[in-house]
Amino acid sequence: MNEVVLDTETTGLSVKDGHRIVEIGCIELNDLVPTAKKFHCYLNPERKVSEKALEVHGYTDDFLSNKKKFKEIADDFLDFIKDKRLIIHNAEFDLSHLNNELKILGKDEIKNDIVDTLVLARDKFPGSSISLDALCKRYRIDNTKRTLHTALIDCDLLAKVYINLIGQKEPTLNFKNQDPQITKNLSKEISYYKKVVVPSKQELDDHSIYLKNNLKKNFF
Repeated sequence: MNEVVLDTETTGLSVKDGHRIVEIGCIELNDLVPTAKKFHCYLNPERKVSEKALEVHGYTDDFLSNKKKFKEIADDFLDFIKDKRLIIHNAEFDLSHLNNELKILGKDEIKNDIVDTLVLARDKFPGSSISLDALCKRYRIDNTKRTLHTALIDCDLLAKVYINLIGQKEPTLNFKNQDPQITKNLSKEISYYKKVVVPSKQELDDHSIYLKNNLKKNFF
């Protein structure tokens, strides 16, 4: 299944206050494995960035002034996410801003299937901190590059968090040149585990005899 991990940065918290999107980041997953397909853009929000938002992402009015406007990238963005499940942390926030941008252009709201990792985390860890940073710490995901909130870095981290939240393991082996059946199994999200082999009593006795006969010879 193709999914898209999505994140936005904005000029402020609420569309009711006229805040707009300044950055969109998307990473495509195919059966939980990131593909080479990404969508990323900075946007001219046609308004000033609030001080609080500036502290979060660091995008100044001057930096954004020569970037494309949402109307210039809307169709490309919609094509990228078409028919794909969206993975978003705190989906209500991002969708409210995206749908507001689409409404301004007279376009329909996003109707994709949505997985909100904030909800998944809240259900899995009730009472615990479920921010992206907290989840990275819980799953030992390196987030040292996240000095500021930037959409693509957040998407990369969220993809790893998402895989852990749903109980899957990140594939770390390269099966490129392996048997096609192995690749097929990987795409079906089969988890691989190391088998622990416990030595028999006879093997332990033989090992003790070996050490007794060879330790003095080798080290003294």
